[in-house]
Amino acid sequence: MTVAALILAALPDRSLFEVGGQPAVRRLADVAWSGGALPVVVVAADPDGAVAAALAGAPVTLAEPAPAEAGPAGRIARAIDMARSEVEGTDAVLLWPAFYVHVDPETVTSLIEAHGTARAAIIAPAYRGERGWPVLVPVALRPRLDGMAASLTPREIVDALVEGGAPIRPVELGDPGTTHDRETAQEALPRFEGPPEPVGVLPPDWGERVPAADLSPAPPPRIR
Repeated sequence: MTVAALILAALPDRSLFEVGGQPAVRRLADVAWSGGALPVVVVAADPDGAVAAALAGAPVTLAEPAPAEAGPAGRIARAIDMARSEVEGTDAVLLWPAFYVHVDPETVTSLIEAHGTARAAIIAPAYRGERGWPVLVPVALRPRLDGMAASLTPREIVDALVEGGAPIRPVELGDPGTTHDRETAQEALPRFEGPPEPVGVLPPDWGERVPAADLSPAPPPRIR
């Protein structure tokens, strides 16, 4: 079972604003990797190389977004194809709009664990009953993205998949970062609660919040 993270930041300014002293895109890549996502694909325009510089040393693939006329559905479809080319056995992806910069690594781990118990379902994190991001989508749903309207937002894309018959499983994870985006300062986030019950086969080891940065040695990002 392999779950990729697709960090969606079509515009450079969505990648490079600072969060906790780091460029947002680097923080997200570190959180995704720390939580167990593989591969990590960052979909971002990078006209001057600033995004690649921010990702230096991170084990990620930096991918140019699909043409603007393809819309978010086209960008997601291309990113899924990229992830599967990186790791052939990838069977699900985390759709992760780059605005959601406060997600905890334990949330990524919990979503992957939940996928193991419901392999055909879309897994959506929730905080106090509100659905958030990133949303785990099985790659078997990839063909349904073809032909979707370019005007659809990522949330509307997930809703369209559900309306088309895909099962969805909301999972309460107690992570305010799944519903509060970059407009909320980190120090203003509601309390991190953790899930009320284990979401996978085995209970995760809940501990203190950890810094997003992964200081272990890692290869430079691949650019595709």
